Parts: sequence; C-alpha cells; structure tokens
Amino acid sequence: MALETKKTFCRMCSAYCALDVDVEDEQVVAVRGDKSDSATGGYTCIKGRQVGHQLHGPQRLRSCLKRQADGSYEPISSEQAMDEIAERLGGLMEAHGPDAVGSYQGTAGFFNSATHAMLHAWHKGIGSSSVYSTMTIDQPSKIIAVARHGLWGGGGHTFASADVALSIGNNPVISGLTLPGGIPGFNPVKRLNDAKKRGLELIVIDPRRSESARRADLHLQIRPGEDPTLLAGMLRVILDEGLHDVEFCNEHVEGIDELRAAIADFTPDYVERRAGVPAEQMIEAARLFAAGPRGSASSGTGPDMAPHPSLTEHLISCLNTVCGRHNREGEALTNPGVFTPPLPRTAQPIAPALLPPFFGFGKGRKSRFRGLYQLFEEMPTATLAEEILEPGEGQIRALMVVGGNPAVAAPDSCNMIRALESLDLLVCIDIAMSATARRADYVIAARHPFEREDATDFTDPFYEEPYAFYTHKVVEPDFDVLEDWELFIGLAKRLGSEIELAGGAIDTGAGATKLEVLKRIRPETRVSYDEVRAKSGGHVYEDQVLEVAPPIPGIEARLQCAPEGICEELREVRGEPIAAEQEGAFTHLLICRRLRHFQNSVGQDFPQSQEQGGTTNSAYMNAVDLEELGIGSGDLISIESDQDRIVAVAEATDEVRSGVVSMSHCWGDGDLEDGDVRKSGSNTSRLVATDRDYDAITGMARQTAIPVAVRPA
Repeated sequence: MALETKKTFCRMCSAYCALDVDVEDEQVVAVRGDKSDSATGGYTCIKGRQVGHQLHGPQRLRSCLKRQADGSYEPISSEQAMDEIAERLGGLMEAHGPDAVGSYQGTAGFFNSATHAMLHAWHKGIGSSSVYSTMTIDQPSKIIAVARHGLWGGGGHTFASADVALSIGNNPVISGLTLPGGIPGFNPVKRLNDAKKRGLELIVIDPRRSESARRADLHLQIRPGEDPTLLAGMLRVILDEGLHDVEFCNEHVEGIDELRAAIADFTPDYVERRAGVPAEQMIEAARLFAAGPRGSASSGTGPDMAPHPSLTEHLISCLNTVCGRHNREGEALTNPGVFTPPLPRTAQPIAPALLPPFFGFGKGRKSRFRGLYQLFEEMPTATLAEEILEPGEGQIRALMVVGGNPAVAAPDSCNMIRALESLDLLVCIDIAMSATARRADYVIAARHPFEREDATDFTDPFYEEPYAFYTHKVVEPDFDVLEDWELFIGLAKRLGSEIELAGGAIDTGAGATKLEVLKRIRPETRVSYDEVRAKSGGHVYEDQVLEVAPPIPGIEARLQCAPEGICEELREVRGEPIAAEQEGAFTHLLICRRLRHFQNSVGQDFPQSQEQGGTTNSAYMNAVDLEELGIGSGDLISIESDQDRIVAVAEATDEVRSGVVSMSHCWGDGDLEDGDVRKSGSNTSRLVATDRDYDAITGMARQTAIPVAVRPA
C-alpha cells in the first residue's frame, strides 16, 4: 500500500494538537504537527510525536488477557472475557448489591469522546453509584468554586483579548493544560509570545521558576501551599485601594463587605512573613492585575493539590469578579462552543441553584469515610481504597478501571495497591500492562486513539474560537481490541441492563457505531456531528461567534463572594501557625510538577523521551540545600513524610527556593517498596495520606506542599 498522510489529533493530553500522520500498510511511520491547523499551527510535543511507538511498540496489548491460578496471563477473546466478567459481576451484585461494583476512570478515559457518559449510564443501568475518577483527585475545587460563587452567563475574558494574565500554579508551556482565560495549551509558547508582542503582561505565582514563570513579567515565588494567603492579600489591596470594578460589583455581586472583613488581617507584612513573597511585590501584582482592563486569573494542579484548595479556587473566582473580568452585553463571545447546546449566553449571573446537578455537592450518597458526599455525581476517589478494604454494607468488591492507573496515580498508593489486590474482581481496559493491570483478573485490550473515531468535545469550551475536529480512524487493527464504551455495552447486554443517554437508550444488541453513540450523548449541538465529521481536519465555524445577550427578565441572582464556609475558612487560615517559622523533623516541602517528556505515567517507556528526559523523576532541590546535606546531583536520597518514605535521585537546580523539593508524580514501578528508582522513578503518592490534611468538601488529599525530611539514602 502506498504511503498516505492522514489528519487526526493527539489524545495524549487535553491540548488535542492537530497531527499529520504518515501511514503505510496500516503502520504509522511518521507523526508531525499539522501546520495547516488554525488552532495548533503545526505544534506538537515530543510525547505526541512518539505515538507510533505507543501504537506499535512491544508494550502494546494485542489481545485480552485472563489471570491464571499461578498468576500468569493467557490470551482470551473479548467476547469470552465479557461473558465471564458479566457472570461474575452478576453474582457479586446478587450477593452484595449493585454498589459492590465500582469503576475508576483515569485521564485517558476522558480523552475518548464516549467513555465518560457511557460509563455513568452503565452504572445507572445496573443501579450502582460507586463511580470514581481522577476528577476528584486532580482539580475538583474548580467545580466547587463555580457551585459556590455562581457563574457569569456571558463567560469570562479570553487570553486572546487579555491585557494581563495571572497564572497560579499552572505551567501550560509544559503541561498542555488549557483553561478558559489562561495561556492556551495548544502551541502555548507561540500564543504567549504573540500576546506579549501586543502588550500582554504576565504574572505567575509558582514556588518554582517554571518554564512559564521564566516568561513572566512578574514572578511571585511563593512558599508552597500559601496560595490562599497571597490571594487574600491581593484582594485586600484591590478592595482597600478601590481598584475593583465598583459599578459591576454594585450591580451583580454580593458579600464583598463580608469578604473584606475576613481578609482584613492579611496585611502585606503578614503575607510576606507567611508566603515568602516581598510585600511590595505582592502589592505590585495586585495593582497590575486590577489595572487590566481585560484579562483573567487561572490556576492549575499546584494550588488545587495543596492545602485549602476549595478556598483558593474561590478566591481566584473573586479576583476575576471584583475586577469585572466578565463579558458584558453586546461583546463578542468568540467561542460559545461547537458541541454545546445552542443556549443563549446572557450578561447576568447564574445562581448556584440554577446550575446543572453536575455542580452539586454535599448531597446524594454519603461515603462511609470522613463525612464526604458525592461530587459531580461521583464518589470521592480519596476514599476508594478504604471503600474496598472496609467490610460492611457498601464495600466495593469489583472494580472496572478504564484508562487509568490508580496503583501509581491515587493518593496513598500503598493502601490503593493493597485494596486492588484484595478485590474479588479487578478488570482493566488499557493499551498496555500498567501497574494496575498487572494485578487484574481480566485485562481488556483497548483500541489506541489512532484506531478509533473521536471528536474534540472534551476541549470544546477551552478554545478561543469555535473550533472543532472529528477524526476518523488512522489505522485499523487486525487483532481483537475494544473501545471503552464497547465493553460497557457488551456487559449491559449480558447483564440485561440499560444504557440510557441524554438522547435516548442504546440498543445493546444492535451494534452501535461511535458516531451514533456521540449523537446520543450530545443530542443538541450548535454544529452537528455529521457536519464536523465531513470536514478534513479541524475547522473554525465563524458563524457561531455570538454577541452576549441581554439578561433574561425575571432571573435575579448575584455572584457570591462570601458563601457559607468561606469567611470561616479564611479565619481558620489566618489562625494557623506560620509554617516557615516552625521547627520540627520535617525540613522541606515537596511539590508536584510536570516534565516535558512525560504525561503522568505515559511516555516513561518511550525511547526518545528516555533518551532526552531520562528514566527517573529526579528530586529537584536548591543547590545550597544539597550542599548543606552533603548530597550531590545524582546521589540517592531519602524523602520521608508522616505517611511513608521513598528513595529518589537528587538533582540540583536554581528553579526552586531553599526548603523545596520538586518532583513529578505517577512514577515508580507500582510496588509497595522502592525498586530501581534510577530506572523506574519514585512514586510520590506513597507520601500522601488520605485521612488527614484533606479538603472538607472534596476529600482532596494534600498532594503538594507535603512536609518531608530529606537525608542521604
């Protein structure tokens, strides 16, 4: 077969970069960025360019596997595997009830357009509410902030129109994470450079002089975990100096006086003592952001994995609101969404009570642990291991893992590993044998992204223009593999349960296509799936640009600056001892980070990534700290928290201040003890406790700013 170039998009991360892929005889021979694409302009990262290795490499699963009595695995057909899995699930539900069957959806599951909705529909069909995912261990506080603060119908300012941008604990230059108003993750360096040429001023708050911080006009190198302190101080300056949008606040905002009183003690001197940011620098940042006049504050995993994440995200919402960073009536809404329902976008607050059930919290099923409730129609993942290990009503006895690797990704990974190994049934669907899959009873070989159709519906709200892409398959596998959603349709058929989606039920016996499934998931879109699918590559639907509409009469609401619990938590923070002034066994704070050559646990076996990025997640520390400890770059060190101890490889850097250790997560070989950390890395999740230092709403464990002691190994 002759060489053919096909257009698709990468699903390694949420940037969804457009790609040109050269294919010959159903083999991918080259991958490069699509220069004709208006969103990504030819950009792709080193991870995306190695997708061919992920597709054809030796680690690729080419058949489903069944664990044998001796622990080995034997191939099994997907049909036979589904027969046996369904029989065992049915028996467990009959004996223990439907909630005994749980699922965990990992990051890769979100990058398959049909998986999330299908998984939830399958659970509803069998009557189980034991749904878990990375949504509750990554950045759940962003959704909680909306649920408490409310939402502006006309949307916020875009990065493309910004005069100033405030990035808090986010490094899109490396991470690929795209959030509304922040630096776009698709071709981020070019987008940032273009913005700075037109006059954008960038403020970055980060304990590390990250790749994004190096490009900032002002970098506030905060002490880890002190984001609410610094943000409260900035809000105090803005309100005290009258720099806020008084007219907007008077008309649309409630609780400013209460917020003002709660942050009164976050003086510049106090913020400097506690957060480690010079008072004059904090004041400069507050004034610069308030001056705008356009631009947004946005955040990433840094503050959302640190202490008080829900408070931090609320204060970020308050910064945007008091500075009036919302689109007004008549302004252009450059991306109302392509795959979103054609609803009006109005210049008015949408009260939390009017938001969809997805934004609800503190309701629904209650966990057996720490008084936590469902979030976003899911159970909090920080309790998953305990829900498996603790006997009694509600104990999870079977777990379906979809595109995830909780053995290394979940907080307190040692407890998670013990839980996985105790299950009556563990099923994983993945493209390779992960640390979690190595413990499974059945491993379902999954289709690689290049072997399936997909649409950019996950990133639909993140683009700054009405852009959409529907990709066809790049290659067709000649072995027995399934898509995630096909597994759940197959199980529903065998269990006699229903799959009910927004657009109606799926006929589990009719062999639905991916396109049919997507239409059932999103029955109302601004542009039809058929129209997007008919295009070659990504396309901008310029006719979808809207003007923000006038308010709908009769809907009276205000954005909330001081909803229940916020002022109390601010006072709690103010009353905490200043960690930097305390003495004790723990001398450093461990923070999370991203690495250019890897995406969580993906890419660690990619040849080019190993060659350029190494085979471990080094512990990056200030050179002065290493010298005082008698440690050199490349030496093995011990890092101990109040939960566990790991061994890591030290690396000197000038990116972090004294007292900080910076490491990437989702490494290690997925065992309870250290392996060869130079070859497999170190699992920082082992240092995390889930039953203390957690967010009271989300159960989110502290996964960064972790107090640790460092010494030679």
